[in-house]
Amino acid sequence: MTAEAAPAAGTEAATRVRPGIELLLVLGVSLGQSAVYSILSIINKLTINTPLNQQTTYMNNSVVPDRPWLDLAYQVAGLVFPLVPALVALYLLQRTGDRSRIGFDFRRPRFDVGWGFGLAAAIGLPGLALYFAARAFGLNTNVAPANLAENWWTVPVLIGAALMNGLLEEVVMIGFWFVRGRQLAWPMWVVLVSSAVVRGSYHLYQGLGGFVGNLVMGLVFGLAYLRFKRVAPLVVAHVILDLVAFIGYALLAPLVDWL
Repeated sequence: MTAEAAPAAGTEAATRVRPGIELLLVLGVSLGQSAVYSILSIINKLTINTPLNQQTTYMNNSVVPDRPWLDLAYQVAGLVFPLVPALVALYLLQRTGDRSRIGFDFRRPRFDVGWGFGLAAAIGLPGLALYFAARAFGLNTNVAPANLAENWWTVPVLIGAALMNGLLEEVVMIGFWFVRGRQLAWPMWVVLVSSAVVRGSYHLYQGLGGFVGNLVMGLVFGLAYLRFKRVAPLVVAHVILDLVAFIGYALLAPLVDWL
């Protein structure tokens, strides 16, 4: 009769949650890194002679506009690799049995889409007003969110960018951050405010208006998550906001002079 095998060494350690380390690592390869570069960017913009509201921040740029297929390859790579930290966050949550807690699934599609549109409307119009006010007071750059060369794939790539942003930011900054923050025994208000501050920080490259607008968005989204316990509506709302910004800008910019 053989003795019962002992548990493999390190099994318990392999499944133990290390929320602080996980947060630092996920942020370090994703939005935390973006926050650092964004802070450096705003320091640069504030320390040159050109006023902030006379500078332009370009997003979704072509890399090699004279070679469309190579440019498309660059764009696809730029959409795929930023999603890896979100997948890592979901994997870490899955390993510790926390994946189902964040509400990132297809169980309530009507609820998610309905509240997604509602949140997008609640954030979008005030956010646009804040952007123009910040520009008027010299606190924000002129943001040009869609600068791809005209190709058959331009709109699909902009749609992909909106999806990527929504998935990355809401999975990491809401789902992952809130679960691991609570496991670190942070008070809920600290989890909420710290998430919103980081969100605002990685938008500082746009200007102080971009920071404030996204800080408020982070607070609203965080409160919505605490109310519904679902990340999915936030992803929907974020994607809608970016779709309007990216595609709306691409369509309107050639026709008006106030963007």
